[in-house]
Amino acid sequence: MKTKYSDLIDQTYHFPQEEFTLDGERLRFHDIDLSALVAQYGSPLKFTYLPKISENIHRAKGWFAQALEKHGYKGKYKYCYCTKSSHFKHVLEEALKNDVHIETSSAFDINIVEELKASGTITDSTYVICNGFKREQYVENIGRLINGGHTNCIPIIDNYEEIGLLSEVIQEDFQVGIRIASEEEPKFEFYTSRLGIGYRNIVPFYENQIKENDRVSLKMLHFFINTGIRDNAYYWNELTKCLRVYVRLKKICPSLDSLNIGGGFPIKNSLAFEYDYQYMIDEIVNQIKITCEEAEVPVPHIFTEFGSFTVGESGGAIYEILYQKQQNDREKWNMIDSSFITTLPDTWAINKRFIMLPINRWHDEYERVLLGGLTCDSDDYYNSEQNMNAIYLPKYKRDKPLYIGFFNTGAYQETIGGFGGLQHCLIPQPKHLLLDRDGEGQLTVALFSEQQNAGDLLQILGYGNGANGAQGKAPQEKKDQGLKVEVG
Repeated sequence: MKTKYSDLIDQTYHFPQEEFTLDGERLRFHDIDLSALVAQYGSPLKFTYLPKISENIHRAKGWFAQALEKHGYKGKYKYCYCTKSSHFKHVLEEALKNDVHIETSSAFDINIVEELKASGTITDSTYVICNGFKREQYVENIGRLINGGHTNCIPIIDNYEEIGLLSEVIQEDFQVGIRIASEEEPKFEFYTSRLGIGYRNIVPFYENQIKENDRVSLKMLHFFINTGIRDNAYYWNELTKCLRVYVRLKKICPSLDSLNIGGGFPIKNSLAFEYDYQYMIDEIVNQIKITCEEAEVPVPHIFTEFGSFTVGESGGAIYEILYQKQQNDREKWNMIDSSFITTLPDTWAINKRFIMLPINRWHDEYERVLLGGLTCDSDDYYNSEQNMNAIYLPKYKRDKPLYIGFFNTGAYQETIGGFGGLQHCLIPQPKHLLLDRDGEGQLTVALFSEQQNAGDLLQILGYGNGANGAQGKAPQEKKDQGLKVEVG
């Protein structure tokens, strides 16, 4: 009878997979021995595998290149990274190695852009697409960037007052985009996005505020779907409405030459994940071309904004099962050495699912369990794996430590959780490692931040130097240590 955990996976999924393989009873992720990583650095532990960022950018660029060639598309393609998915320097530097552009969401993003320019990581040729509702500081920062010569900074107009506000701080002529307020999915709580300008109002808005304005030219129409790019009737219907607006605008606005199709690609959240990226890109490009040809207008340059797709699959978290609590005759709670609320807030806030697999003991018998975090909050749990009704893990044994990993957690978790700040019930933030490959393909490990200590948290709370005189220090990057381990 097949009762081992490895048997369960073999019977349920196609395994091994591109990024997940097995070495005996130990899991490897992109050929990294995770057990060796835990043995050296302990748990809980978070990590970012930087090469995956570049890999996904190259994949998307390749799919679009094939689609443009296949359909004889005359426009160009530009890949933008959404900084809100992860603002960390190591993420931006890795992404920008690959000739990509940036999409921003708020005022301080512009300060990051200026830091990147000062270091030579980006230049004036890099597009900076400025989305979001623009408060005074955001408007001032955009103006400073454009006045400094960054003419490829494109503010995306979100409401009727922004052109006037921008005109007050920008000294020369400038380009803008207009964001479409798309209609939400039928099951959503409201009908129309709060962001942007409604379909029927865009052409009148252009005619009233931009057409006769000598200082402002319209370059881009921005189309974003909250649920992302998915092969369903809702997405294709909204794209069709967007293209109708584009061709109407293009006929009266010669400067309009770009369409930003926004909205992200999904990322792998289960071993059973399936998504035909190439088909979706082919069909989007084809629909744009057909619509423009029928209207007899030139096709636009295509911009995309991929955040989760860029960085999501680079992240992971590893926990140890500390203890098992048998709460009744059916429910066994495996308690992790951290908190889901603080380290994977998407699992708690929006019921997001990630790939969850044990790191070791794959040849042991398995059991059905629930996973609980350390906080005294009833919502601090994780109770179902994607496509399954429950979690199954190797049986808990006090004398055989069990480690579990959550994968593809690289987008949003640190910013939503509040990196370096207070955590619920003062559960400390885990140690964070940056994993990379050197020129010879050997794995390098750099310590980005230590696990928080009592002093770190008490100092934030205003208790002077912290508990028992412990000096609280803000987390800081320690990449220059150049730590290396032979685990890959």
